[in-house]
Amino acid sequence: MRNKVILLKSDQFGSGDAGLGESLLETFFVLAKQRSELPAAVFCMNRGVFALTKKSFASVHLAEMAAAGVPVLACKTCVEHYGVADRLTAGEVSSMAAFIELAAQHEVLTIA
Repeated sequence: MRNKVILLKSDQFGSGDAGLGESLLETFFVLAKQRSELPAAVFCMNRGVFALTKKSFASVHLAEMAAAGVPVLACKTCVEHYGVADRLTAGEVSSMAAFIELAAQHEVLTIA
């Protein structure tokens, strides 16, 4: 995954049952952080910024990935839109320009 940027567009993996989607997202990041090759970055946009709050169990694993050196970034416009700046427990606020730069350098794996 070293050559990939994970674009997280939702606080759930897939559509359908919300509880199942949240559980699947947590499982994805549990398994992703255990790989020998971590992603180049994780960029959260739209409802994906909620995955960086205490509301989401995925936030624990995203914080661990950040501690391991993976840039975990939240779209500033999205953070401001949802009013979650003071609730982020993982990652840092960034810009769409930063995502464009990452996308120009790496393959993007989108989770919606």
